[in-house]
Amino acid sequence: MYSLLLMIIYLAFISLGLPDSLLGSAWPVMQGQLAVPVSYAGLVTMIISVGTIVSSLLSDRLTRRFGAGLVTGFSVLLTAVALFGFSFSTAFWQLCLWGIPYGLGAGAVDASLNLYVALHYPSRHMSWLHCSWGVGAAISPYIMGHYLTQQNWQGGYRAVGFLQLGLTAVLFLSLPLWRMQQTRRQSQQTEPLPTSKHLRFQEIFRLRGIPYVLVTFLAYCALESTTGLWASTYLVQARQVDPEIAARFASFFFLGITFGRFLSGFFADRLGDRQLIRFGTGILLGGILCVLLPVKTDGLALAGLLIIGFGCAPIYPAIIHATPDHFGAEHSQSVIGVQMAAAYVGTTFLPPLFGVLVEYVSISLYPVYLLFFGLLIWVTSERLRKVLPSVK
Repeated sequence: MYSLLLMIIYLAFISLGLPDSLLGSAWPVMQGQLAVPVSYAGLVTMIISVGTIVSSLLSDRLTRRFGAGLVTGFSVLLTAVALFGFSFSTAFWQLCLWGIPYGLGAGAVDASLNLYVALHYPSRHMSWLHCSWGVGAAISPYIMGHYLTQQNWQGGYRAVGFLQLGLTAVLFLSLPLWRMQQTRRQSQQTEPLPTSKHLRFQEIFRLRGIPYVLVTFLAYCALESTTGLWASTYLVQARQVDPEIAARFASFFFLGITFGRFLSGFFADRLGDRQLIRFGTGILLGGILCVLLPVKTDGLALAGLLIIGFGCAPIYPAIIHATPDHFGAEHSQSVIGVQMAAAYVGTTFLPPLFGVLVEYVSISLYPVYLLFFGLLIWVTSERLRKVLPSVK
């Protein structure tokens, strides 16, 4: 039962990753068909991310009332409905409308499952959980690339929508398993878990180290989402790669995340969360330099996307898994919701900001923009080490 529930949680995170790379892969074609400026991709992601911020902040109350299993199943259903809405959209405003339920669904499942795994599973499972997200994010550009050969981005969204519906059915059928696992864990617990405390926002911000971890999270998600959203456009406009090929090459970033999280799971328990963050940040900075170097061949930039993804791999799951150690298990449910909200603030505002820079300056600023956030991750995560030196 333990292993079966864990597999279902992994499936849920595959479903979370499936839609995340669709817009970036399809946007070079969508932009032309919808007759909107290139920067409008940032508006869609902003609307989605506002929904995720709202649902992340509500995740504490939702999970307490309904349980992680039901919240996850309903959230995946909500994203499936939104994807079908995208697939039938013929105007830009319709994409904005369907971005609302998509964001609300994604934020709730992200926060509830991250908390569940952080409290009840070792660090390696957090790495493999987010590896599952990478599987979904790496698969969907290939699905979209297939449909882009026919200039049919709507078909790509529809295909992923059907996959989401299948995963929704699995999650709802598994609800008794969540309750059985909860009962089993309580009966085997030799010492009671610390009572979860609901903290108000002002109480959360008084916790030692909170500003550094929130800025680290914001910077990481800004870097990850900007890389994924604008990789195809950068390859097409700055390096003159064909749109269909660029959509597939952009998946190198997500493949790097996926493989890196799979690999880091084998070392996570031995190295500890903080060492994983340090190693990952160093690797992603090296990948950004590969994209930044002014060489004519595209091979180094493509390798750089893979290396950036590999470096990103351990950072997000390590920050999440360290939450009980940083701030106490009794505070984790409240803190993780705020961490998710900070992460989605980075996702909401900073990729669209780069879209504005594209309009007024050049898409060639892409690697410089990524470098800024890579350095910010390094500085704030190292400051957190000094503020909370006792945490591994």
